[in-house]
Amino acid sequence: MAQSNLLRLGVNIDHVATVRNARGGAVPDPVRAAKLAEEAGADGITAHLREDRRHIGDDDIERLMEALSVPLNFEMAATPEMQQIALRHKPHAVCIVPEKREERTTEGGLEVAREENQLAHYIAPLRDAGCRVSIFIAADQRQIEAAARIGAQVIELHTGAYCDAHAEGDFAARDRELERLREMSSFAHGLGLEVHAGHGLTYDTVQPVAAFPEVMELNIGHFLIGEAIFLGLGPAIAEMRRLMDEARA
Repeated sequence: MAQSNLLRLGVNIDHVATVRNARGGAVPDPVRAAKLAEEAGADGITAHLREDRRHIGDDDIERLMEALSVPLNFEMAATPEMQQIALRHKPHAVCIVPEKREERTTEGGLEVAREENQLAHYIAPLRDAGCRVSIFIAADQRQIEAAARIGAQVIELHTGAYCDAHAEGDFAARDRELERLREMSSFAHGLGLEVHAGHGLTYDTVQPVAAFPEVMELNIGHFLIGEAIFLGLGPAIAEMRRLMDEARA
């Protein structure tokens, strides 16, 4: 598979909806944030429609599909309800993620190897509908091999352990996690999978991952929405884009 030097930035706008839902009403509007992200250089928008609708709602997905001129990456759990919603909207990409009601945010990667047969049947209609299917997984060879076998076109490697170790000042663990991400990016690319990465990335942690030549896209949300409080959304995204491009160059 040929590699490109282009590294795409997907901006996750879930937590704009989190702020809106904390008070109710219509503001701040995640669709407005998505359009601002487009203008600031985002290559795509990510939105996770959770089963409990704690942030993004069904109407947000409807409006995003109508408003966006960049691709929508629709994150979802592997449930019949979410499959039907994805088949109705046919977004550019669907990313299958694990989901637990008690978690604050997505924790860890999807267990693909243990549910291989079920997931293969689950994603087949999505692929047939023209959606690119991505699987959010840990940097683990067994899970990557299973993702390839079930017919996923893309994997997104969970960078949370790497980012957590950096935040905690455990630099030995950070470096181990980074090396695992590096090795598994190369391994997945060798299987013909497109490699994405995300979860917890910040200005301080993005460049080592952005430098991996096999990684084609980073999906970043919570940190950018937090920085937008201080910098504005456009400048926050522009700085992330600058750091990514610098690392890739």
